Formats: sequence, C-alpha cells, structure tokens
Amino acid sequence: MPHESFALSLELEQNYAFTVQFDDERLPPLLLDEPEPLGESRGPNAARLIGAAVGNCLGASLLFCLRKAHVDVEGLRVDVTGELIRNERGRLRIGALHVTLDPQVADAERLRMARCVELFEDFCIVTESVRRGIDVDVSVQGSPVPTPSDG
Repeated sequence: MPHESFALSLELEQNYAFTVQFDDERLPPLLLDEPEPLGESRGPNAARLIGAAVGNCLGASLLFCLRKAHVDVEGLRVDVTGELIRNERGRLRIGALHVTLDPQVADAERLRMARCVELFEDFCIVTESVRRGIDVDVSVQGSPVPTPSDG
C-alpha cells in the first residue's frame, strides 16, 4: 500500500522563534516560539503544537464519525491539558495529554453517539501515532560527528 507524505520547513527568525512553511501554499506560515524566559512567547511552542495536533485530530475524527452517523453536531469544543514532567536525566518531556471533547448535540441524538465514541480514537492519525511512538530520523548537516540517532 503506497504511503502519503507531507513536508514543511522551519526557518530561524530571531532568538528561538521559527517560521514554519508548509508544503501546501494555501497554508499560511506559522510562527513558533519558546515561552519566556528562553523565548518571547510570540507563538506556540512545539509541546503546545503536539497538544493542538492531538486535540484537532481527535475532534475531527469524532466529528467525521458523528456526521457519517447523521448526528447533527451544532458545535464541538476540545480542551487539551498537557503535563510536563522530567525524565530520569532531568529533561522536560510531555508526560501526558488529557483531552476532553464536548460535542453539542441535541439530547435526542446522544444515544446515536455511542458507536462513534467507541470508534473515533482509532481513526485519529496523530493520537494513535503519538501513543505508539513515531520513528524520528535525525541528521545534522555539516556536523563533524554523527547525530546520536544516526548510530
């Protein structure tokens, strides 16, 4: 089965702020920045983007299923809370993401939501990829030593 791909590039603007350019010219650039005191908080940082990606993917997956089941969705709110923890070496990591989805549907339609609630997570590309771990191949151009993931 052929696989799809996507591409993007990040360019340093200043300090720790990067502009992301996506491979689809219809998408506007996105400014990323680290929180203060390291950065200037001019945009979301990578951890927040992961939370947003998981929340968006889960929301879209639930919405797709509900619409396919002919459930009239008047609105959908997705709240994501991320927990930052330190690993055994003292490095910050995303330890957990807590996602709450709140679809606004008529009370009479709530029973028809049950099947979608059972299924929708499995169809979320991002959440299932994060849960299982994503292979990340890293190389540093021009480096005199191999990148740790190279060897």
